[in-house]
Amino acid sequence: MRMWMVDPKILCRQHLLGEHVELHMFAGTIIAGTSLKGYIDKGLLEVHNIRSRHSQLVEEMIRRGYHHNSPLQDFDPWEEGRVDVEANHRDLIERCEECRRLSQ
Repeated sequence: MRMWMVDPKILCRQHLLGEHVELHMFAGTIIAGTSLKGYIDKGLLEVHNIRSRHSQLVEEMIRRGYHHNSPLQDFDPWEEGRVDVEANHRDLIERCEECRRLSQ
């Protein structure tokens, strides 16, 4: 699980929908009281940006004509975590041909 935090317009369908699902998983993990320390320590999560990132992804999903019927679970975020957006962008374009094409 991870937050890419790159511009949603450059995410292929798989990465866009995947990050969306993972945000729901992070919210569920917070609600369950399970630690996210490993994700935070590895720079995969910004707890304080889960809600805003969900909104960004939903906006892109709707722009592409996808249907969205999964409001984000209610949870209490806190200020923690930092994602390296530039490193994530490099990782995406190295591993995914479609994301590479969309980012040009």
